[in-house]
Amino acid sequence: MNVYEIIGYTGSFLIALSLTMKNIWWLRRINLLGASSFALYGFLIKAYPVLILNSYIALIDIFYLIQMYKKDEYFSLVLLEPHKCNMLKKFYDLYFEDIKHFFPGITKEKISNGKLYFILRNIFPVGLISYKLISPGEAEIILDYAIPDYRDLKNARFVYFAEDGLFKKEGIKKLIARSDVEAHQKYLIKLGFARDKADPAVFYKML
Repeated sequence: MNVYEIIGYTGSFLIALSLTMKNIWWLRRINLLGASSFALYGFLIKAYPVLILNSYIALIDIFYLIQMYKKDEYFSLVLLEPHKCNMLKKFYDLYFEDIKHFFPGITKEKISNGKLYFILRNIFPVGLISYKLISPGEAEIILDYAIPDYRDLKNARFVYFAEDGLFKKEGIKKLIARSDVEAHQKYLIKLGFARDKADPAVFYKML
């Protein structure tokens, strides 16, 4: 197999992989890489229809990624009473198996043991966050979940960093989170959590 074929197969693989993505942000980014690779392949082998088509696809991906990045969105929080909220029950019906993927052993009862909020994005419920106070100004995160199409960290930036976000608004200065799931641990580190040296499953963040 020569270099040209490797580039072509790589482009084909990335385009196919992008179509499996539930998150539109990741779909666009991976599709951009695939289309760009396949356009390069078309150029190298002088298959100009392949070059033109995939260059066009790459430009479309770039356009929509810029639009997604620049788009102004409205974030808000809604405090929930778990036993009275029919919307929460429907949310669980759709996403509870996915929630358990990132929070093994979680139960609806554990989530309800803390203060529970819907994260709204343009008035659409895109996530749940639950926490409990363990001392004045210190809280433990029970659940921090975003649905697949909205895992671009914008929800987290609002909750953790915005002046009108949840924790700053409530005067919380220190957060603790626990996780044995690698994907969730990477998410916490992206948000500036530090791993506890005594227990690698415990993370903390000062606000």
